[in-house]
Amino acid sequence: MGYFYVLLTVLLTVYGQIVIKWQVVQAGALPDGLERIRFLALLLVNPWVASGFLAAILAGLSWMIAMTKLELSHAYPFVSLSFALVLFFSWLVLHEPLTWPKVLGIGFIMCGVIVSSQG
Repeated sequence: MGYFYVLLTVLLTVYGQIVIKWQVVQAGALPDGLERIRFLALLLVNPWVASGFLAAILAGLSWMIAMTKLELSHAYPFVSLSFALVLFFSWLVLHEPLTWPKVLGIGFIMCGVIVSSQG
């Protein structure tokens, strides 16, 4: 059951990152001066952004539950899966470039997760 909470942590974290980036891009460029405060305040009350922050809080709670069931040194490498998922969803949802160096880097991370999960 501990792995369920690790996976939930990863998925909530990825959701939060993607949805916040999506909404920040939709809002436009960060203005100068005092208008910057209004811009950020409007983002904070945006329901999508709020859901991203809520996801981060829920990810933290899920991680605490996972820590009651698994050793940190065993569970933490699985959090690296968020790098691969963020890369994939950044490409799919945000249309960010998916380059060979990024894919290769994620491949190395996945190899590290596999190796570290063996012991």
